[in-house]
Amino acid sequence: MKCGYKYRFYPTAEQQQILAQTFGCVRFVYNWALKLKTEAFYEKQQKVSNSQLSSAVTVLKTEEKTAWLKDVSSVTLQQSLRSLDTAFMNFFQKRAGYPNFKSRHNRQSASYPKTGFKLVGESLTLAKMKEPLNIRWSRALPSEPSKVTISKDSSDRYFVSFSVDKDSLILPTASKQVGVDLGITDTVITSDGFKSGNPKITKQYERQLARAQHRLAKCEKGSSNRKKAKLAVAKIHAKIADVRSDFSHKLTTKLVRENDLIAIEDLQVKNMIKNHKLAKAIVDVAWGELVRQFEYKGKAYGREIVQIDKFFPSSKRCSECGYISKSMPLNIRKWVCPECKTKHDRDINAAKNILKAGLAILAGCDQVRQP
Repeated sequence: MKCGYKYRFYPTAEQQQILAQTFGCVRFVYNWALKLKTEAFYEKQQKVSNSQLSSAVTVLKTEEKTAWLKDVSSVTLQQSLRSLDTAFMNFFQKRAGYPNFKSRHNRQSASYPKTGFKLVGESLTLAKMKEPLNIRWSRALPSEPSKVTISKDSSDRYFVSFSVDKDSLILPTASKQVGVDLGITDTVITSDGFKSGNPKITKQYERQLARAQHRLAKCEKGSSNRKKAKLAVAKIHAKIADVRSDFSHKLTTKLVRENDLIAIEDLQVKNMIKNHKLAKAIVDVAWGELVRQFEYKGKAYGREIVQIDKFFPSSKRCSECGYISKSMPLNIRKWVCPECKTKHDRDINAAKNILKAGLAILAGCDQVRQP
């Protein structure tokens, strides 16, 4: 399976200049090609192929206004055209929205195919660079990379990502199956009674972030002080994202290692955050990212991950007798089944129902639709 191994690196001043120039050229070619394809499609009802764009980039290099494109590695420019082609493919196959223009104020990136870099041991040298990158190697690569992506986030941190082939690591049988309910008070609740709690990461940095944003708002636009204040805000946001990612990775890895099967509900997070009272809390727990991690880690470790339909009444259904309550407001956390008199914890009961529904889907005898 294809995997990405990501590391942080610290470029020299010369390397920073080369990378900044590369990011700018890659962004220019991507936006130029996007505009060309959009105009051709919507105004002339014509398609522009990747080979036509590639030839047009070669012509651009010979023109006086865009001769600076020759100063960067040509493979990065060709790779940006392939990225645009992939973006359009995802759009037409309804996996993503229409491609957007890239901004210099957001995350910057450039990809190098195998002909654009040289990796000897732990020494990585990119095209147009004389010295290797100063990478902090946290783990060894499982195989030779086929592509390298250099990126810079809004907090001025540089990362290198290697695209490698990796064999699936089949874990020994755990002889356990679990249903997972996602919540706000507890991020993850399982059918065997485990509750992960909620670290409320955004709340931990809320005051610090508010102060930094207040300082940013008072700075004059275009000033050097505003750039410093903007960087301070970006660093706090990066810290929040890092802590949230660390929590979710440790949690999902623990559950995948301990269980042979994980059943989880398919949530429509985009629709749920329309509730302004819960939107901030829902975004903070990152349900969508948790589901994504369960899916790819299940494939990597040979575990079964089953998603049940979002309309399955997991909270309103009694896990013992199957009785379905007509309503179950969010403020009710514990309830008693009127049929079998069983006392239920709302979240644990929902996780038990999710597990039963997941097993029914695998058996092929369920009345629950799989998304």
